[in-house]
Amino acid sequence: MHSQVEEILGKLESADNVTKNKIENILVDKGSAVVPELVNQLQVVKGVKRGVVAMTLIRIGEASVEYLKKAANDNKDFEWVAKYLITEIKGIAA
Repeated sequence: MHSQVEEILGKLESADNVTKNKIENILVDKGSAVVPELVNQLQVVKGVKRGVVAMTLIRIGEASVEYLKKAANDNKDFEWVAKYLITEIKGIAA
């Protein structure tokens, strides 16, 4: 999945809003299978890519929480991002 996620995210660099939405939907459709890689990517990507990855994790929902918690544990600089996304996921689920 790793290279596939990177390849999909690479298309965001020149994407318009319609394409961004399509890419986000493609990733969401892949579901929990891409969550570990998305959490990894979220820690390194910037700008538009980061926003799409974050929204994708929120939309995938509960399956993202465990991986976000683990990443927050391993990377203290990432902790606030993980907590924010988990709060968003829990908010949608409530």
